[in-house]
Amino acid sequence: MAIAPDQQRKRLGRGEVLQEAPPAPVTALCNCLESIKRDWKRQGSMAGLWQEWPRLAGPLLAPHCRPLNVRQGVLIIGASHPQWRQALLYNRPQLLAALRAAGHDIKDLRIQQHHPGSTPKLESEASIWARHPSRIDVHGMAACQACGSPAPAGEMALWGRCGFCRRLQLADPPQSETNA
Repeated sequence: MAIAPDQQRKRLGRGEVLQEAPPAPVTALCNCLESIKRDWKRQGSMAGLWQEWPRLAGPLLAPHCRPLNVRQGVLIIGASHPQWRQALLYNRPQLLAALRAAGHDIKDLRIQQHHPGSTPKLESEASIWARHPSRIDVHGMAACQACGSPAPAGEMALWGRCGFCRRLQLADPPQSETNA
């Protein structure tokens, strides 16, 4: 059984009453963030490695390789091409020293071929909005065939009805599902 520290115990008659522990001292937010960053490094977190990777690997290697995983102190690095894998193998001692000097608890490196999937280029918000069906300045106005209300012509061309009637249509289940 553990005994509470003296500052938490208060004598009351024949017994003792435990008081709340004093609150932790207030620290600045930047110190808290630095503490989290140190913990990332100590625990082998990928977040800390990703953040510092361009500086640790250098401007030549960093764009062609990236940390993939950390398992039991072994950092797995993926290289995009066999030539970059070879370059990583040659620079292994320097990279391991840079990781340790930066405070990362890395015992060894494992370098493997890694072909990252190509990420699709996302359309800009402006280009999506430029052709949006509710734009009356682009598509004009028309009358809804279901309710007769004025509606953007783009909605009429896309759904055959205004956006409000379309929402109601999607909310109502088809008759075949309700009869089953």
